[in-house]
Amino acid sequence: MTTQTTPFPRTILEDRDNDQTAHLLQESLADMVDMSLLLKQAHWNVVGKNFRSVHLQLDEVLESTRSASDELAERMAALGVSPDGRAGTVNEQSSLRDYPTGFQSVDDTISLVADALKSTIDRLRHAIEQLGSLDPITEDLCIGISGELEKHLWMVQSQEV
Repeated sequence: MTTQTTPFPRTILEDRDNDQTAHLLQESLADMVDMSLLLKQAHWNVVGKNFRSVHLQLDEVLESTRSASDELAERMAALGVSPDGRAGTVNEQSSLRDYPTGFQSVDDTISLVADALKSTIDRLRHAIEQLGSLDPITEDLCIGISGELEKHLWMVQSQEV
């Protein structure tokens, strides 16, 4: 990953820790931006019984992912590293599978969204494991984001049972 840094004269982290932290943040940012797009696609294309509740729930999850992407990007900027949420970068770096085209049943939507949430959480948890020794502030940020997404995962996949 090529990072563009600011000329801030006062840095928060040592260079090596900063680079590793920024890399982990960028990976999670790519997933979060992709997750936001996936959720909107699911929101527009869900059909079937219980459509309305799932349609509305997807927007609730979307609100969390958009807020999280902003927090991740702003943390990168605070560390003096330029966040990259451009479509090409997100496509290249996201760990999420492509969402299918066309209308999806409520059941398929729930399963697809739950899978995407799990992938996003897995990457965040991987970052959390690494961040403990690099930057506890960023680690705490990622823990908070993961906790909120894990709650959404619980609520989404509870509909599969």
